[in-house]
Amino acid sequence: MFWAGKLLLYLFDVLQSLRRKPHLKWLRKNKRMKGRSIYKRPDIVNVGTEICHWEVDTVVGHRKGHEAVVFAAIEKVTRNYIVIRIPGRTKEGVKEAISQLREQYGYKHFSTVFKTMNADKEPEYPALSKLESLGTKVYFAHPYGSWERTQNERHNGLLREFISKGTSIEQYTDDDILDMADTLNQRPRRIWDYHSPAELFEAFLDEVYAIDNIS
Repeated sequence: MFWAGKLLLYLFDVLQSLRRKPHLKWLRKNKRMKGRSIYKRPDIVNVGTEICHWEVDTVVGHRKGHEAVVFAAIEKVTRNYIVIRIPGRTKEGVKEAISQLREQYGYKHFSTVFKTMNADKEPEYPALSKLESLGTKVYFAHPYGSWERTQNERHNGLLREFISKGTSIEQYTDDDILDMADTLNQRPRRIWDYHSPAELFEAFLDEVYAIDNIS
């Protein structure tokens, strides 16, 4: 009120005002979101009955410096957890992870296994958009919206049983990282009548590739 000139006071009548600066009001502008918003995902993703929808993220060892990180993907229904050691939290690192996924699951059925992916809007993740050419729809979560990727956050926490925060991932080999995921995927889950994520996901893959085995 004083700074707006609506009070009948002189400047020196309010000594404390000499020590303060008027607060400027800044209008916060929302950045335009690049890529497809998570809110545009098909409803069936949230229903949780169709296998092939994934949440992806990176798990970092040291917060500072450029070193290896873990690219992590969790399938929302089976809870199957894929982890890949990549050289860094960069576009190039994510591209390497994508290349390994394509090689492992093949181009022909890739969009069947990975129908959708949901990722953070980090600088390195636009590399995922290239999966659109394979038929995979990519959606991006909103900044600080960890609740939009709850399963991924939870499983990354489980991975911390093996890689504690602040521990350099450089000390682990590719096989070490894969063994960690295998251990988690072999754990029986009560939600699936004590079947493991590995069992459920392998059964799904058998159905996907069954047509190729028909002579």
